[in-house]
Amino acid sequence: MNSVIKGASYVLVHTPDMVVENGSTQTTERIVNPESDYLKQLPKHIRSYEQALGYLPNQTYIGNCTPDELAKVEQPWYDKPCEGKRFGKFGEIMPQEEFYLLMQVCDVFDLMYLEKSFVAAVKPTFEKHPLITPEIVARVHEGVEQEQIEAFVKEEHAEPILHGGKLVGYVKRAHDVDVNLSAHVILENLVSKASSVLSLLHVVHNTGIDKGDVDYVIDCCEEACGDMNQRGGGNFAKAAAEIAGLTGASGCDVRGFCAGPSHAMITAASLVKAGTYRNVIVTAGGCTAKLGMNGKDHVKKDMPVLEDMVGGFSVLVSQNDGISPEINNGICGRHAVGTGSSPQAVISSLVLEPLQKAGLKITDIDRYAVEMQNPDITKPAGAGDVPLANYKMIAALAVKNGDLERAGLNAFVQEHGMAGWAPTQGHIPSGVPYIGFCCEDILAGRVKKAMIIGKGSLFLGRMTNLFDGVSFIIQENSHESEEGGVSEGQVKSLIAKAMRDFALSLGAAGTEESR
Repeated sequence: MNSVIKGASYVLVHTPDMVVENGSTQTTERIVNPESDYLKQLPKHIRSYEQALGYLPNQTYIGNCTPDELAKVEQPWYDKPCEGKRFGKFGEIMPQEEFYLLMQVCDVFDLMYLEKSFVAAVKPTFEKHPLITPEIVARVHEGVEQEQIEAFVKEEHAEPILHGGKLVGYVKRAHDVDVNLSAHVILENLVSKASSVLSLLHVVHNTGIDKGDVDYVIDCCEEACGDMNQRGGGNFAKAAAEIAGLTGASGCDVRGFCAGPSHAMITAASLVKAGTYRNVIVTAGGCTAKLGMNGKDHVKKDMPVLEDMVGGFSVLVSQNDGISPEINNGICGRHAVGTGSSPQAVISSLVLEPLQKAGLKITDIDRYAVEMQNPDITKPAGAGDVPLANYKMIAALAVKNGDLERAGLNAFVQEHGMAGWAPTQGHIPSGVPYIGFCCEDILAGRVKKAMIIGKGSLFLGRMTNLFDGVSFIIQENSHESEEGGVSEGQVKSLIAKAMRDFALSLGAAGTEESR
């Protein structure tokens, strides 16, 4: 029996100072061209928290606006502020100062320190957060003096923590010579872990599951933790589960670049369907390296730097309850080693081939969730509208396969596609931002089947030139729960089939003896 999705959470963290200090575009620029005009102009293009809240794609990500509502607003969106709310039905947009305290909570090796007065100012707000438990608050350290912070940044290769341009803390290295435990890497990993923890807290709240009932956690972010002897060994999943209070859970990390979340969802669905675990959460935190990744193009076009958000998400996959949307393990697309890397070959392997095997047409899928990159971010950088390009490719494939008339190309894109709203956090946009909305659409009867498509660039690791991708189907529930078992009619049918098979086997044996 198929596993189901009980709920999802989506969180964002506004990190304006991290854009300047930790985004790879900016850190590289400071090394290569420290006196560049870009670095001088950058601070003028950084958004305030209120501006980030009032950005429509951000509100869509946390559930306060639907993809269809977003699509009705003319692009670009950055110059059309909306009502900014911190909390949405899926999650929240956390301000930077509170996130720093959550990062420090996630530090279990005393590597991150915050300034004493900063902690005193932020802690009262932090502990009022509706999902921050007393156990989490108890992990907040009192803080240290400013002199200690300055000394570690200047003399010990520590990564500075800034807020409003002011030095308020530091992350120190965990080893003198191991680059995998450098202050830079430790900070990246704390950001990923903390944003995952935040999304875990929200998915537990959204689904109402008891924390003790979570059996397994799969992390699918693009970061990697380990030391010189096992770089990237993990385990973010168990580390985040510890802080979130999932005391009964084990877990592991699944990596696949941008396709990682789809790989993890298929893995989770398979584990639950097999009966290995009852409740599995797929989770991922965000990535500091991608902050301000397209900042140069945004500044050049006199735009705000829109890549100022760290993202995160979590999805709860559970045993079939007879109600929740199902993950159909029988219809999974995959980009095999011999598939080829042309756009047509990729889309064929992920969309057409699995549907044909299931006797379905491309038009039988109500919604496709592809790389849901926000076009406000990608178009100024010359990358175009990524979701739109994907939907046009799927539509063209439908025409070529005879599933769609050529005249229906544009209508297909409108009916089966969506405008992108996810931040460019690598793995975050890759299909999964729609899962929360998808479950709502299916339960409301607006959608019967949706396909989530994850694609990844394996060549970035310099180990292969291969592309990657997997896809899976979310569909309406068959209304048979694990607890309910099978009906009397189904039992009779199974018995009858077994008897026929047995009779056939006896007949085959008799024929063999006569020979």
